[in-house]
Amino acid sequence: MPLAGKQRGVVVITGATGIGKTALAVALVQHLPVEIVSADSRQIYRHMDIATAKPTPAERAAVPHHLIDIVNPDEVLTLAGYQAAAYAALDAIYGRGLIPLLVGGTGQYLAAVMEGWSAPDVPPNAELRAEFEAQIAAGEGAALVARLHQLDPQAAAFIDPRNLRRVIRALEVTLLTGQPFSAQRGKTPPPYSFLKLALTGDRESLYNRLDSRIEGMIAAGLVEEVRYLHECGYGWSLPAMSGLGYAQLGAHLRGELSLAEAVSRFKYDTHDFVRRQYTWFRRYADLIWLESPQAGAVALQVREWAAGLA
Repeated sequence: MPLAGKQRGVVVITGATGIGKTALAVALVQHLPVEIVSADSRQIYRHMDIATAKPTPAERAAVPHHLIDIVNPDEVLTLAGYQAAAYAALDAIYGRGLIPLLVGGTGQYLAAVMEGWSAPDVPPNAELRAEFEAQIAAGEGAALVARLHQLDPQAAAFIDPRNLRRVIRALEVTLLTGQPFSAQRGKTPPPYSFLKLALTGDRESLYNRLDSRIEGMIAAGLVEEVRYLHECGYGWSLPAMSGLGYAQLGAHLRGELSLAEAVSRFKYDTHDFVRRQYTWFRRYADLIWLESPQAGAVALQVREWAAGLA
């Protein structure tokens, strides 16, 4: 049952981190012929498995997942590069006669695909980037975020302040062109219709589950994973190493925090990230909110929606 009609259909499954997006998407394979396209800006990195909560080997064996493990931690995947790869994956899934599920909670990735963002055509500037990366290495990443707020508050509002790579890019474009980065993003509506499903639930229960998941990550060897990454030559200032879990455990390994303090910071920052995700979700009035959804009921919802596309 490929979702084809006037516009091809894509089922979006989003929601806060840890809310159960992957579990629902994988469960849908029992009801629908699906493949998954990841919309997670941390799961793109190879060797970064535990704190990113990548799908398990069993989940990836149950249903094909695309755009996971596609770059090394010191490589750059631009938003335009992700968008192009996502569109290619969606088209390939259609070519196999299957239903694409766009699954993840990275707002910029979802918006780039659903809204057809086009990024400014401004080549990277090595001198500027070296200056910014030196600031990050000196622990001055917050100053870059503050500078972006000053120069382009609209861009600062939609860019995750922990994603320093995107902060650098927005500053770079703004400074090189003399125009705000946010004013240079165009949109070309993509040839898809989107069923936008967002999972939700009691916030305190989610925080408790996330805290337990973080404890499980530590038990699963997250400290060792972060140490291994650094020993492989991936520096602390890399944008990939600023992600949840890696930043906090990196501070522990540098002797800046005890393990208990790092874990506490990891939990606090994760709760804060969830709050910011919910703020981002408010931009979409057409999100269909689902609490504790059953795969069978969601599959029926998808079929009914698909019937209206013909």
